[in-house]
Parts: sequence; C-alpha cells; structure tokens
Amino acid sequence: MKKTNAIVLGGGAAGFFAAINCAQMHPDCSVTLLEKTNKLLSKVKVSGGGRCNVTHACFDNSLLVKNYPRGEKELRNVFSRFSVTDTIKWFEERDVQLKTEADGRMFPITDNSETIINCLLSEAERAGVKIKLGVDITDSIKNADGSFLLHVNGGGNFTCDKLVVATGGSSKETSYAWLETLGHTIIKPVPSLFTFNIPFNPVTKLMGVSVPQARVRIKDTKLETEGPLLVTHWGMSGPAVLKASSLGARHFHDVNYNFTAIINWLQEYSEEQLRNTIADHRKQNGAKIISNDCPFELPKRLWDYFTDKAEIKPNTHWADLSKKQNNLLVSILLNDEYHVQGKTTFKEEFVTCGGISLKEIDFSCMQSKVVPNLYFAGEVIDVDGVTGGFNFQNAWSTAWVAAKNCL
Repeated sequence: MKKTNAIVLGGGAAGFFAAINCAQMHPDCSVTLLEKTNKLLSKVKVSGGGRCNVTHACFDNSLLVKNYPRGEKELRNVFSRFSVTDTIKWFEERDVQLKTEADGRMFPITDNSETIINCLLSEAERAGVKIKLGVDITDSIKNADGSFLLHVNGGGNFTCDKLVVATGGSSKETSYAWLETLGHTIIKPVPSLFTFNIPFNPVTKLMGVSVPQARVRIKDTKLETEGPLLVTHWGMSGPAVLKASSLGARHFHDVNYNFTAIINWLQEYSEEQLRNTIADHRKQNGAKIISNDCPFELPKRLWDYFTDKAEIKPNTHWADLSKKQNNLLVSILLNDEYHVQGKTTFKEEFVTCGGISLKEIDFSCMQSKVVPNLYFAGEVIDVDGVTGGFNFQNAWSTAWVAAKNCL
C-alpha cells in the first residue's frame, strides 16, 4: 500500500505544529516541511522579547475569540477542538512548563524562547519530519488523482498527496499569487500590529513613561480600546495602542496611517468626578504648588507635561489655578488629542490581517472548500489576534486541526 505523502509549507509555529502532529497522529504518513528561508521558527525566537509568549490564560473560548478582530466566529469551531488548555497540556507532556503573568500572557518558566524552539525541533526529529530549507514554492498544479505538483524557484519540484500551507502573513499580495491560481480568493494583506508614530510632538520626550490603564479612542470612528499605554521616542505603544492597531487595521491603512488618537489618561473618572476631585483637592491643598502635588497616580514626568500643556506655570499654587487652566487640565486628562502620522512595527513581531478568505475554509478540519486535500494553518488565512499570545494560539489550534484531518 502506497504511503501517504504530506508536505507542510512554512517553518514557523503553525508549520512545525502541523508537521509534528501530522506525523505523530498518522504514523503511516510521510511528512516533509519546506521553508522558504534558511531560518526556522524566527518569529518564535523574537516573540515576547525573546521569551516567547506561547499563549494567553483565557480558558473560556467565548471570551478567547473576542481577541481576534478577524476570525472570531470561525475560531469558535477551532478552539473547541484544540484549546488553550490543550496547548498547555501539549507542551507540559513534552516537559515544557508554562507560567502565567499578571496580564494573562503565558511564557515558558525558563523565560527563554529557545525552550519552545528546542521542543519543536526535537519533536519534529522524533516524529520523523523531514525538513528542507531554502525551498521557495512558486506555483502548484493539482493533478488528476488529487495530488499536488509543487514547482520550486530555481528549478526542481515536489509532489504530495496532502498539502498544508502555513506560510504565515505577508505584506506582499504577490506572496499569495500561486494560491490564487489554485482558485482561492486573497483578502488584501495590511499590517495589523503596530505602534503609533507622533512625529515632532513634545510627548515623545517622555519616552519610557507608562500608565497602567488608559483609554484610546480614534477620532471620527467607533474604535475604542483600554489597557496599559507606553510613551516611546516615536510616539505611543503598549497594549491599548496595539489592540487599537489590530482592531482598526484596515481603517488605518485606508487613511494612510494619518489620523487623530484621543487619549483618556484617567479613564476611571467621568468628567464630573474629575472636576469634583480637582475642586476638593484645591480646597484642601491651596498653598501647594501644582507641579509638585499631583492628586492622581500618574508618573511625575507625565504630570509635569500635563501642567505645562495646560499653561500652568511651574510655581503656580492650587489656590491660584484659573478657570481656563482648570478646564484645559480636565480636557487634557480626559481627551488628550494626538495627530498620528505613520506606524512602526511592534518590536520584531510582524502581523498582518488578510490572506486566504475565511469563506473558503472548512474550519472543522481546516481544509480548503475550493481545493480538496489542501489545508491551511496560522496567519496565512485572514485571521489575526491582538497582542498577548493570541496569534500563537491561533497557530497551534489551526495547525493541530489541520494535522488531525489531513489524512
């Protein structure tokens, strides 16, 4: 009996997970992993500052899917088959223990991405997965018997009975051209995880200052997010900004990354509550200098920046605060506007929205509805998550489902 031959395209998280599980679940299947570059698991290596943010400690699938601006509905099906709990168990069974941090992100207890990389490499070797680097697939032909003939850039070819595409996201639409030739619809890829550039704004002098909870609203849209916010030398970052960039990825692309972000630095206060708090503080601390006496839990540098922006001179006492200055201060604390001009990729974690249309994939098995024996996993499909381990969870889950069903 002829042995089934499966090829997995992509040497990232989704590709390795698909190849390993396919080989382990189907011992009679010969599995080959092809990677375009000469590097394996490069995104795993840099994720989480080199610690690898494996997943997120969100164990309720109905809440988990809310972290995916694209793919929420479809991933319910996938996560019911391979969940966060299953991910943790899979790694623990291979002697990789994960820990949960205060914000829910999960990392190996070693705080080193090499732990995950070594686990995946050793499992692939143990499972008998053949790995070939520097193999750039330019196109694919579907044979009459249902198999695939893959042409390699520079010459040569591969054949397989089952094909799993886990090539990751790409900013270039041409990267998907060969899949389009097979009959698939490609949703135009655009960046989905980036920080806001605010050139020439004085706030950038506060590089390194952060607040634990802020609200980010995008002017003239309904887009609004909350979470930690970090001021950088080019603008603003942190989970609140990254989440906004993901949710509004297509809008930001359409306006050429030129928009106004409104920051609420004290989102736990209504305007009335904030005015009353300031009024009470003035009565009790009239003789104190405003710049030295912040009534809120804000970094000193940030408070100095706010008071200067509200045109409050350095030696002004609370008792001498004018109505105009008071109104300006309230406005800045609750509705601080910044003109964003451009974006910066978040660290080295390149994420896109776009790729294979979700309508053309059966998420119960990750098989193409257009081409039999063709499967997808990871960011190559039009699914992306906010920062915090969600993109890796999508990779593990879609890859596992594809592997289980690709025989």
